[in-house]
Amino acid sequence: MIESAVQAALWQKSVVERIVQQTPAIKSFSLRLGNPFTHVAGQHVDVRLTAPDGYMAMRSYSIASPPDGSSIVELAIERLPDGEVSPFFHEVAAVGDEIELRGPLGGHFLWPQDAAGPVFLIGAGSGLVPLMAMIRQRRVEAQNVPTALLLSARTARDVLYAKELQAIEFDDPGFVLSLAITREAPTRETDFARRIDGAMVQEVITRLPRTPAHVFVCGSNGFVNIATDGALFAGLDAATIKTERYGG
Repeated sequence: MIESAVQAALWQKSVVERIVQQTPAIKSFSLRLGNPFTHVAGQHVDVRLTAPDGYMAMRSYSIASPPDGSSIVELAIERLPDGEVSPFFHEVAAVGDEIELRGPLGGHFLWPQDAAGPVFLIGAGSGLVPLMAMIRQRRVEAQNVPTALLLSARTARDVLYAKELQAIEFDDPGFVLSLAITREAPTRETDFARRIDGAMVQEVITRLPRTPAHVFVCGSNGFVNIATDGALFAGLDAATIKTERYGG
């Protein structure tokens, strides 16, 4: 345990192996680690960029890939117009580049290895990333715990990992996918054409076999507040809800 903590605190070099434009605003980056580590879905890494004049900028990014023993970790990074680090990844980074990172970090927002009951995931935009790692870990480890994802996006094009999520839903009866599309009409009957609210959360809960024992909410500060209020409105126990906030 001590060795793992020491390793997580050390910076290491990784190499960009693959870049994929996932949505108009989000790219995913597959990074090969020089010193592979084992993480738990929900953890993140710190990324550090150093300019020629020595100026450093650092940001934290959730790991999207599951703990599958690979030396590759996947990050999905949203382009923020006023960001210091995300514009580099979207406009400059290329396959073969070296990226400094450290991790895995974080011990609160973690996939429940021994889930006491259904898991409810609520996210928006790039807030899906740690939740996607959880969904993937559940698949890799062949866990059958009922799991529902309620994901908010402006349009269908803005749904991160849309094809993968729909394929999992088709293949796995224990996984429920519900989209809240806020700026156009959804094409699926099970989706919603409005922002997430308490009534929506309550309806998605009914798609699970019983009340969720674990709830994870991830997104911007405002979104997390609204989604958490919705979960409480739906009667979920505050003690079961864990949150992670991205930016302002």
